[in-house]
Amino acid sequence: MTDFLPKTPIPLQIRKIIFENYNRTEEHFTNDDILEILKRGGDVDPTWTVVDIEQYINAICDSGMTRNIAQNLTTVWLKLFDVVEKHACSDCGFDVFLGKSEDQICPNVSCGTGL
Repeated sequence: MTDFLPKTPIPLQIRKIIFENYNRTEEHFTNDDILEILKRGGDVDPTWTVVDIEQYINAICDSGMTRNIAQNLTTVWLKLFDVVEKHACSDCGFDVFLGKSEDQICPNVSCGTGL
């Protein structure tokens, strides 16, 4: 990874991408799909590969938002547990996107307060 610092934290960008593009529990998507959309948004280092977002993908799986349904080398297929809902964090001011069964805590690493 480089020293690139995004305007919006990467975990929040990834969650927004899932909310806007894959917010159906019967659909699957990959980490490659997410990276492609991240790069189109321009608020990510353009040299990043799926390896650079692996920690964020693992975090959304660990949180209970998604589950890993298959993996092939670096490609991970994901599926939502629940529909994702949009919330506004009153502490950090960012829009946050959480699955219904996730802890309702801001996923912004510099915040982490309850919603």
